[in-house]
Amino acid sequence: MHGPELLLLLVGSLLVTAGARRVGWSAPLVLVGVGLAVSFIPGLPEFALEPELVLVLVLPPLLYSAALDSSYHNIRANLRPIGLLAVGLVLATTVAVGWVAHLALPDLSLWSALVLGAVVAPPDAVAAVAIGRRLNLPRRTMTLLTGESLINDATALTAYKVAVTAATGAAATWVDGTTTFAVSAGGGVVVGLVIGVAVRWLRDRLDDGVLESSLGMLVPFGAYVLAEELHASGVLAVVVAGLYIGHYAPRSSYYTRLQDTAVWRSVDVLLESFVFALIGLQLKTVVDDVEVTAGLLWAAGAVLLATILVRFVWMYPAAYLPRWLSRRVREREKAPGWRGVTVISWAGMRGVVSLAAAAALPLDVPGRDVILFCAFVVTVGTLLLQGMTLPWVIRKLDHRGDEERTDALAEAQVQHAAAQAAVERLDEVVDSGDEAPDHVVQRLRVLAEHRGNAAWERLGRQEDESPAAAFRRLRRTMLDAEREVFVEARDEGRIDDEVLVRVLRELDLEEAAITRE
Repeated sequence: MHGPELLLLLVGSLLVTAGARRVGWSAPLVLVGVGLAVSFIPGLPEFALEPELVLVLVLPPLLYSAALDSSYHNIRANLRPIGLLAVGLVLATTVAVGWVAHLALPDLSLWSALVLGAVVAPPDAVAAVAIGRRLNLPRRTMTLLTGESLINDATALTAYKVAVTAATGAAATWVDGTTTFAVSAGGGVVVGLVIGVAVRWLRDRLDDGVLESSLGMLVPFGAYVLAEELHASGVLAVVVAGLYIGHYAPRSSYYTRLQDTAVWRSVDVLLESFVFALIGLQLKTVVDDVEVTAGLLWAAGAVLLATILVRFVWMYPAAYLPRWLSRRVREREKAPGWRGVTVISWAGMRGVVSLAAAAALPLDVPGRDVILFCAFVVTVGTLLLQGMTLPWVIRKLDHRGDEERTDALAEAQVQHAAAQAAVERLDEVVDSGDEAPDHVVQRLRVLAEHRGNAAWERLGRQEDESPAAAFRRLRRTMLDAEREVFVEARDEGRIDDEVLVRVLRELDLEEAAITRE
């Protein structure tokens, strides 16, 4: 993919994403659909999927950004069910789908069929999480989906390497595979922790928000490349580094947090738009590389069905058997509801990692073109079939989160304590001899009281505007007026652009402080 084609794809995918968001549709699904529709337009450049581009330049920052936003505490509390999904289900999918593919395609060797199983084993939760956030899925369901997506790629890529080795004629056993996975996973965790600790230590001493954010942008690529060079899991290294740095982000400077949030959200939108558009655009390339027959279509359909069904077959026993067998599990974990288990079972959409892994297969792997075709059918089929119906499933089962009021109550309690602590700290400073004007001290007291009361007001009747909400609305109106005056003064030459930039930053920070997403 050359520069002009890459630029065309990036701009086009962002425009489609903007349109989808404007009308409230799922951007990933729209991008795949549009990509499929335009892939056969005559004269359109060929957008070949380059595995190195996806696995080295696209996957690490997406995983890192997701890890930064993830809760270490929630993932640790749900590590057992996440492990059953990210390790157990991935391996089960590899074996089950490989067995079905071998039966449906007799010419495909068993090891080549297992390669296909490993390729389609890891779900991509981007579309599912986007839908879940919009429809307010319960926090535990979101944690399981996100935690699974952070780890499952490492399991699948390890199984993929073992199966490819065996499919190309080299000796490989399941003992070798288990050892490889253990060494790869352990090495990835160690590399991720080392990089996370080192980066946190450096950022604490830089005291420069721009440099801190710049260093943070290098973390996913550095963690991935270093781990892979050491024959460890680059995926796990990126995830562990992201979880560690994200967990300690509240202790960094306000400037770094604000800038990191803006940077990584922009990166997410750009890369997610790029990869989902690229998935749809692969249709022509995949079809041209293989002779599509009725038998191949039937076999690809069977692989797609097996990929979907094995998740259901795994999910229900994995959700309930451990509770039945272990009292410790019953005591430590809340009972899973069947609605949540069903939603997670249906949220198994595949993504660009499956296509990249298939495209990265060595040319001497038997049945390589068939594997790539089936991987494409599974990826697009799950995205469109499950992705388009997942909102309906969530609404039909009425599986919604009920944490909003609990969160609001907890926030109000802590915010009240924080306001009291702020006033006490203010009194200590004033009593120690600080010569701040009385009206400034009084204004700070009122501000602390306002912040302490605002959280309690949000617990009131939602249909009525609280005083805090009215304050935010009116203050934003005043800030808009101030901006207009300064811009007009700049246009008339009464102030310089540097003055305008400095003042606008102050106004923007104040608006950011009073705005709740």
